[in-house]
Amino acid sequence: MSHVAFALGTNIGDRIAHLDYAIARLRSTQRVSNVSASQFYETLPVGGPDQDNYLNAVVVAESTLTPRELLDLCHDIEAGRDRIRDVRWGPRTLDVDLLVVDHVISTDPELTLPHPRAHLRGFVLLPWSTIDPTCEIPGHGIVSELAAAVGSDGVWLSQLQSEGKGLHDA
Repeated sequence: MSHVAFALGTNIGDRIAHLDYAIARLRSTQRVSNVSASQFYETLPVGGPDQDNYLNAVVVAESTLTPRELLDLCHDIEAGRDRIRDVRWGPRTLDVDLLVVDHVISTDPELTLPHPRAHLRGFVLLPWSTIDPTCEIPGHGIVSELAAAVGSDGVWLSQLQSEGKGLHDA
C-alpha cells in the first residue's frame, strides 16, 4: 500500500458538485482505500488569465495502484467533468493533481513526483495540513511546516461545503 495525496480544484460551473464527484470517484475506485477529504477552501486564482475564484480540497488515501495508474485515474476523473485543457492555468471544471505517492520521486515530464509546485502553494498545503499534517513531501519537508511557511494569503475556508454526509473527514 502506498500513501497518496491528490489536490482538487474547480472554478467553472457547480463547484461543489465537481469536488463531490471527484471525492466519490476516488472513494469508489478499487485498490484505493481509506480516503479522507479536507473541507473546501476558496482560493484566489494563481497565474493564468483573469478568472473566478477556485474551490479547492485535498484528498489522502492508501492505494495499490501504480503512480501511472493513479495519474490515469486523475485524468479519467477530470474527463468525467468535461475538463478541457486549452489555456495553461486557465479556468476549469475540475483539476485533479497527484501530489505524492509515498516517497516516490519521478522526473518524467508526464508524471513528476512529488508534484513540482505543491510545496509552494497555500491552496494545496492549507487543506492538506488539516487532514495529513505530518506527511512528507519528498525533498521539500513536512506539509504542516510548509503550510506555515507559505501562509494563507488568498486561501480561506469556504462557506460552500458539501451537503453529502461523510464527504469531508476533517
